[in-house]
Amino acid sequence: MSGYYDDKLAAARLRRVYELASPRVRQYLDAELEYVLSRLGPGDVVLELGCGYGRALPALACKARLVVGVDTSFASLALARDELVACDKVRLVQADAVNLGIRGDAVDVVACIQNGISAFHVDPAELMAESVRVTRPGGVALFSSYAEAFWEERLAWFEAQAAEGLLGEIDYERTGDGTIVCKDGFTATTFAPEDFKTLASSLGLKAALAEVDGSSLFCEIVKRR
Repeated sequence: MSGYYDDKLAAARLRRVYELASPRVRQYLDAELEYVLSRLGPGDVVLELGCGYGRALPALACKARLVVGVDTSFASLALARDELVACDKVRLVQADAVNLGIRGDAVDVVACIQNGISAFHVDPAELMAESVRVTRPGGVALFSSYAEAFWEERLAWFEAQAAEGLLGEIDYERTGDGTIVCKDGFTATTFAPEDFKTLASSLGLKAALAEVDGSSLFCEIVKRR
């Protein structure tokens, strides 16, 4: 699974995923990004984990002082580089989200959106701990997943991706309760409010939760000063 976004869902194929989005899914994507933008200031350094081909980077760069996009896929980062060549406020880094190689207290905001907490298929505790480690005291780490009420729209979006061969055929016998399973081994889970609370508590962190647009669920961790 770790190689799925490095190969099968990288670069132009990943961009196609978003081109297939229905109007309701596009509304979800816009609302999710708007929530992140509302948490940024003009002097902030922002780290986006799982930036892919750079879908959200231009909007983040318009609001922040500097944006660093991190992804494991070189192909996706190469596409982002080509499309953002004129944007001097963006830096791109190939790295693992649980081993960033960035000094501690380096950024103002970490954004792990689009269900990265599940989609990265890494240990969620390691992901949250590493995100908080690189966040400066008083800064914020943002993690988003899907809201429960968004299940039908989310499933339909994944069905459209499977129909185009971007994902494997959906295994409906194993799909449900927030989890989508494909017959090629791809899985997509979600984090519920209690999952975020339990995870943050296990790390000695305090989580603030917010549901946005009836489609995404945000967990916000403010690093203690």
